[in-house]
Amino acid sequence: MMALSEDTEQSQQEKDTGSRWMRPLMASAAVAALLFIAACTANPTDDQSASRAGLEQFMEQELEFGSCDPTIVSSQPPVPQLIEAAEKADCATLEVPLDYENLDGEKIEIAVSRIVASGNDRLGSVVVNPGGPGSPSTTFAPLVAALWKGGPIAEQFDVVGFDPRGVGLSSPSVDCYTDEERDANRPLSAFGTWTKETTSAIVDKCAEGSGGEDMLEHLGTRDVARDMDVLRSALGDDKLNYAGVSYGSRLGTVYAEMFPDNVRALVLDGAVDPLQDTRGRQLQQAAGLQASFERFAEFCATQNSCPLGTAPAQATTAVQGLLRPLVEEPLLAADGRDVTFIAAGEGILSGLYSESQWPAIVNGLTELQAGRPDALLALRDGYYGRSDTGEYANNFEATFAINCVDEERLTEEEMIDLGNELNDVVPFLDPGTSPASRNGCADWPGEPTLGFPYATNIEGLPEVLVTSATGDPVTPHEGGISLAETLHARLLTVEANQHGTITSGIECVDEVVANYLVSLELPEEGASCSL
Repeated sequence: MMALSEDTEQSQQEKDTGSRWMRPLMASAAVAALLFIAACTANPTDDQSASRAGLEQFMEQELEFGSCDPTIVSSQPPVPQLIEAAEKADCATLEVPLDYENLDGEKIEIAVSRIVASGNDRLGSVVVNPGGPGSPSTTFAPLVAALWKGGPIAEQFDVVGFDPRGVGLSSPSVDCYTDEERDANRPLSAFGTWTKETTSAIVDKCAEGSGGEDMLEHLGTRDVARDMDVLRSALGDDKLNYAGVSYGSRLGTVYAEMFPDNVRALVLDGAVDPLQDTRGRQLQQAAGLQASFERFAEFCATQNSCPLGTAPAQATTAVQGLLRPLVEEPLLAADGRDVTFIAAGEGILSGLYSESQWPAIVNGLTELQAGRPDALLALRDGYYGRSDTGEYANNFEATFAINCVDEERLTEEEMIDLGNELNDVVPFLDPGTSPASRNGCADWPGEPTLGFPYATNIEGLPEVLVTSATGDPVTPHEGGISLAETLHARLLTVEANQHGTITSGIECVDEVVANYLVSLELPEEGASCSL
């Protein structure tokens, strides 16, 4: 399958948009307050949830597809193919139990979008997820459908996206901060310093805006995997076809662990390592970010005027010289916002998601060197889904809440130790201050539910496809290798500097994915693609 209008500026914008939608698995930097999550204890779950008495009322529901919320179209970038795909979508609401251990209790609503197969030989649905956790899929499905348009997947499968519980158009959705508080970099995840008062207050704020503490306890990946199995049944599919990127690979992997007999095909892209506990994964991710920054620095040194100089080995010191002064003295942006170390660092992180964005980082650092922070701030705003009118999507708040349910919570001593390690591993984001000692999820209701390692020794799982880019900054290639080995899956290696591959319009990748989803034909062992 060919990429959309590969030689056009619009096509590049579309590809870059797809990359920006791939949020990091966790907030990804070693800054003053570092990561609030850590190695998770196992919490066994009932992998036969779908067969329990009483669940039939959900599994057998009929989805009533109709017109979509206007944001499905209005949130798309101004690319004709995306707008066209979004306009063709129809939408429905899936009802699921808030707590799968209490099927007669509260119900919640999951937003679903669908772009119907264009051909007559329909094979079923393929469910897609863009990652996060916390990124909506109702708006992601049109991107995937547009990229697959004209090929066998779009002809033979409905492309279906659903906003996981707490995310996007699903109800209730996570809401913890006002837009003004988000502008002020109120603490969420890695960025911002937590105190006993703020970790307690965030629970109250999130509960008030998100449907109560019971909702906060049931946002984890295992509950979302159960929701996805209910969706599979409601769509009328005996087996699940699925393509997930970044955190979406984790969701697909957990589904495989819980419902292996219900799997037909899984494409797991930008893969998350299921064997790493959260501490190990954060260090793995930090190493990937530093390696990506160093590759960017080599690129920058070839440009006419690189703000980091012409010696890539000195780039980390150079960027620290630009960023660290913002810890004490933020710069004022044109719209009146203070641009701190955090905001500027997030702008760089956003640009590292794809090599196509490296020139934007060069421009942002050049502007910062001249005392103008607006270019990096614009990258940061795109990363967090901030609109031109100052409104934020709930992606990052949902990321925070989902991680609080999935992950074990570090003690203060563990936080400091991990913070120091991360500053050593990803020094370009080291603020030069002491790491935080407070876990942002310290007071979150309930206990962690994911468990590490996960998805080991699955019986009865069909062979699945893992795709992984060699230069992925946030889910490094070694994690893709580990996931493929753990699941006994087939690995497609993609020679590229970017996060995720299946939404990039890479013809070789598109062909492999199509052959697998349509015909269950896997690539040969050791297969690889390149841009």
